[in-house]
Amino acid sequence: MTEPHEGDIPDGLSAAELGMWQSFRNGTTYDLRTYDPAHNDPFAPHTWGPERSVGARTVARLLLSGPPARPGRVAALKLRGVRITGKLDLAGGRVAPYVELTGCRFEQEVVLPECHFTTLRMVGCLLPRLEAARLHTEGDLHLPRCRIDRGIRLTDAQIGTDLLINQLSVGPDRHGRAFVGDGLAVAQDLQAEMIETHGELSLRGAKVGGSLSLRGSRLRAADDRRALNAPQLTVERTLYMTEAWVSVDTGNQGTTPPYGVVYAPTPARGTRSQIFECKGGVRLDDGRFGDAVDLHKARFTMTRQEELSLRRIVTPELRFNAERPEEGRVVLNGAKVVTLIDLSTSWPGPGGLAMGGFVYENLVPYGHFPLSRRLEWVSAATPEYVPEPYERLAAVLRSSGEDADAREVLLAKQRRRRETLPPAAKAWGYLQDWTVAYGYRPGRAAVWMAVLWAAGTAAFSRYHPHPAPIKDDESPLWNPALYALDLLIPVINLGQDGYWRMEGGWQWAAAGLVLVGWILATTVAAGASRLLRRG
Repeated sequence: MTEPHEGDIPDGLSAAELGMWQSFRNGTTYDLRTYDPAHNDPFAPHTWGPERSVGARTVARLLLSGPPARPGRVAALKLRGVRITGKLDLAGGRVAPYVELTGCRFEQEVVLPECHFTTLRMVGCLLPRLEAARLHTEGDLHLPRCRIDRGIRLTDAQIGTDLLINQLSVGPDRHGRAFVGDGLAVAQDLQAEMIETHGELSLRGAKVGGSLSLRGSRLRAADDRRALNAPQLTVERTLYMTEAWVSVDTGNQGTTPPYGVVYAPTPARGTRSQIFECKGGVRLDDGRFGDAVDLHKARFTMTRQEELSLRRIVTPELRFNAERPEEGRVVLNGAKVVTLIDLSTSWPGPGGLAMGGFVYENLVPYGHFPLSRRLEWVSAATPEYVPEPYERLAAVLRSSGEDADAREVLLAKQRRRRETLPPAAKAWGYLQDWTVAYGYRPGRAAVWMAVLWAAGTAAFSRYHPHPAPIKDDESPLWNPALYALDLLIPVINLGQDGYWRMEGGWQWAAAGLVLVGWILATTVAAGASRLLRRG
């Protein structure tokens, strides 16, 4: 094969390669499809013969050192329905022409490490494997509707604008990973809607300048790996793991609003809803999300040892209204969220939730979420008594003006704490709870005071004690009601206690009123001081 000059055509090209060469110079699409749609499907078992085949070496030659465009044209490689034989190896190369491959078959893996493209689009293609570590594109990288049997590697790749892999189907590599994008940097959006992975989707330390959309996708773990492994992921806007709208007739996805999803109770006519499904563990630890993390209607299927881990994530909004996981744990330890939007039926039960150090400032329930269910939510996250989740919930409720609910939460905290105390302290706790609810229901103390005052007045009205040994003109008149009240109220002197001498059982009755008065007063004072301190 001789080196071509300008418009010269190299020797040894097949008829199909010759047509591709001419189309490249014209910048037109080279279409080798047949009239039978079944034979044009790259995923079907039909064989594509030599008349539809070009060599990977010829393709590489066009891309790396191809001929100039014809006058008035822009050179571009646009193939449709073409079979590419051999390994396409462009490692370390710089590809200037525009590349668009639609419905093509690659017989061997595509090797693009450290390759530089302007824009690369492969739509609906069949590839054994895509090896593209440290790939760099000035524009988009599109891989929609492709099927890649042995995984994709985009480690430390840099995408100049968007990465579009909607409806991509990827199988695992020999390490059980389907998509490896560790250190990947995407300047704008990463759209991975309705993809199917049979292996780990790894995005460790990846950075996305816009939104990351996994709407309607189905992630499957393999070889004891996680389904989604993305610690230290940074998304400038929103991470969507929600449902997608799909055409009933074609199965293709519908349009998605550019700035979020408007949730409707039923899909639009001619469409159906495909939820986000994840079979295996999910790790989003230490992630940073500029707008929100959205889990609307997401389904997580995990084993008992697997986790949906959101440890130490930071986001203005967490929308946790997914389906309740049957097994596994949801971990929110150390996460910081401004607004938590949640559904009462989304949270797992006892043993399935951990949120030590979980900080949130606002609660916006998605539907009915009574306080009793909210207390069950905190209890599920604390198999052993921990005060912090109760304190956080009470503070959030108080900041939103729900003071009565905040007191109920703190009362529930005291009751949980009581179960950890020794018998004597536990008995004292039961007494405080039964009398004045640890001071969080001061009205109950007033009722007890009124009842004891009436009982004391009725009892002392039947008894006229002797005055204490003081001067006759200094002795007050006997008043059973004032005397009983003076005994019940500590500190304050109403001029009765100490001026009368009680004998026999009446001494015990007076002492009992004094003791009960101190118990009620100290308990109410302790509750009031807690309220003032937290207020």
